[in-house]
Amino acid sequence: MIGQGQVRVAHVIAGLEVAHGGPSYTVPRLCRSLALAGADVTLLSVARNGEGNRDSCENGYRDRRFAEAHPHAPVLRGLRRSSGLSRALREIAPDTDVVHDHGLWLMPNLQAGWAAAGAGKSLVVSPRGMLSPPALAFSRVKKHLSWRLLQGPAMRRAACIHATSAQEYDDVRGFGLACPVAVIPNGIDLPPLPPEPAAAATQRVVLSLGRMHPKKGLDRLLHAWAKIEPIHPCWHLRIAGPSEGGHADALRALTQALGLARVAIEGPIWDEAKWQAYGTADVFVLPSISENFGLTVAEALAAGTPAVSTKGAPWSGLEGEGCGWWIDHGVEPLAAGLARAMALPRARLKAMGSRGRAWMARDFSWERSARDMLDVYRWLTRRSEPPSTLRLD
Repeated sequence: MIGQGQVRVAHVIAGLEVAHGGPSYTVPRLCRSLALAGADVTLLSVARNGEGNRDSCENGYRDRRFAEAHPHAPVLRGLRRSSGLSRALREIAPDTDVVHDHGLWLMPNLQAGWAAAGAGKSLVVSPRGMLSPPALAFSRVKKHLSWRLLQGPAMRRAACIHATSAQEYDDVRGFGLACPVAVIPNGIDLPPLPPEPAAAATQRVVLSLGRMHPKKGLDRLLHAWAKIEPIHPCWHLRIAGPSEGGHADALRALTQALGLARVAIEGPIWDEAKWQAYGTADVFVLPSISENFGLTVAEALAAGTPAVSTKGAPWSGLEGEGCGWWIDHGVEPLAAGLARAMALPRARLKAMGSRGRAWMARDFSWERSARDMLDVYRWLTRRSEPPSTLRLD
């Protein structure tokens, strides 16, 4: 084996606002774990509206955020262009071994590809679910043009694509990309377990937490709830998360139209409040049409709560591990899956949640994800043999 040496990696993501979903947690967490594993890591991103440049450094991991070029122009702001990030990439790329881009379609994603090509460095791309057919259907014409003119030429130079699940691997191949793909799931941190609920507590909760967007299938969830709410009078449905494009208002209108009495449509909840919501729910549900990973399922299981997930997310292991249900799309399967979960006593659901938490600890540690990713980088820099996570077919 060729000498290992320290691998130098520049990670790029358009933004890290928590409202944008899972990558705001998984990308920095991966970077920190890579640094702890011995890599030299720099994460470059575009700061939120109105913020200036800022840098931080900890244990071999540098987090650099750059001001937007057009913070007061909504159309241009949507592209997340930053001249500071572009300059930093051009300066950093010649001294790195790998440039790792997270996401597609925005200017930082293109700049990552251009910088890697200009410096003759290996490019790794994590699509983060953006190549699934449902994701491609949103703004389809714009994405088609971008692929032909900008994103496609940049991504075809990728030495490797990172998929977070076998399901995302299929999306990559289905899109027609033939380069090597490393299938490495995200990791998850285990939160402290919440106190046991009071024995006399009668209210039961089904929780759905995450971005409120049409692709999340929350309208189907409400229609499914309408079928089971009358026969489960102790159960409440709680839907929480940031709203995109006014989708929360549409869900509230649908709740009223269906005459639902025990549904709460809430805003986003973060940090300790988020983990409390997971830990005190009896069941978590993800009705999504498409997910490359479905971080909220991992979070629920990490908090000891069993999950119901549609097959739009790659969680077939829920049933094999005895910690949830993996169901077909549609209102009827959602209603049936929830009804099965809600029919179980609290102790049975708690035991399922415990099995899920043990599964997360065993197979979804950040140390394992970082080790597997570092093996990919070493292979790209000819310091090791192809890793077991790599798929060339």
